[in-house]
Amino acid sequence: MTVDVIVTRVESLLSRHRCGPVAVAGWRRLEPYAIARARLEGGERVIVKWMRPHPGAARHATSQRLRTEVAALRFLSDDLASGLAPRVIAADLDAELVVLEDLAPRTALDGLLRAEGATAHAEGLAAFARIRGELSAATAGRSALYGVRRRALGPAGAAERFPGFREEGRRQAARLGVPIEGEAERELAAALEELEHPGPFLALSNGDPEANNVLVHATGDPDARLIDFEFAGYTHALHDAVCLHVPGPGWVSVDAAFAGGYRRALAAGLPEAEDDRRYGFGLAAACFSYVLVRLERLAKVEARPPGDGSRIQLVATLEAAARTADEHRSLPHLAGWARRLAALLRRRWPDTDLDLDDRTAFPPYTPRRR
Repeated sequence: MTVDVIVTRVESLLSRHRCGPVAVAGWRRLEPYAIARARLEGGERVIVKWMRPHPGAARHATSQRLRTEVAALRFLSDDLASGLAPRVIAADLDAELVVLEDLAPRTALDGLLRAEGATAHAEGLAAFARIRGELSAATAGRSALYGVRRRALGPAGAAERFPGFREEGRRQAARLGVPIEGEAERELAAALEELEHPGPFLALSNGDPEANNVLVHATGDPDARLIDFEFAGYTHALHDAVCLHVPGPGWVSVDAAFAGGYRRALAAGLPEAEDDRRYGFGLAAACFSYVLVRLERLAKVEARPPGDGSRIQLVATLEAAARTADEHRSLPHLAGWARRLAALLRRRWPDTDLDLDDRTAFPPYTPRRR
């Protein structure tokens, strides 16, 4: 769609919603996303989001993502009055268009970290960890209510965002001669069972719990907000804690020092999070599940040239998951498997044989070179 077409549709949607003429006076596309910040006549600012085709995705799948986002945001604001995410001002789901509350002057945390480093934005990282825990605490035990709201907007599609990735990750590890077997395989089965049946830990996630999807104040004000709920759904709450322990797609290193704030916020609404054994097991399980998803890329990463940041990132991911399991005294055989595979990759890729504990070379939130 051209800008003129989108603007016309936004004006029509808001005019219907407000029962009176609404005109767009300013428009700025937030590249590279299908998102814009619009200024309405009178000065109000809103965020406009529309769907565009994604490579390899059917049109109905992109439409489902927008419906999922609208359902999740209305669930949080209208049903739970949580204030954790932007309000939906108006939506035309047939036209695949939604107008959201503008959360400025908040800005994405990952941009601040890349520009100025983790030390300069410790308050933002603390807010990031805290709001992830608050989301799970606020939504635990409310899956039926969310389900009603989501079904009212049409079929939700498959719940699994990365179908088959974990099994492919296992195959990639076995291909290199480090299969998950014996006690490690039994631990993995128990871990996946925990994630499949989370019990009281069942909570809403936005589906992409990374620093680019939390908006914070650059000044350190703790009032953060979560965005991007296209892949939202109920899952094990501790999937949302993995990003505090294991580097996500954009980073080589993270800082688990902020995880205590996440756990305290989670426990405020989910007392089971205070149980060290249960919390540690669930967290380690979620970390290794994430490791397997990332290992799906192993053959692609190996084909990249020496020095590519995705290589050291994969090693860091394995070692961070093992370290997290060790710290929580959980899944020791899976931790051993991860360390063996990391050691093999360090030998196979000499450019990755670096000291990841050297905080001068790899401070928290060191970006992955692309």
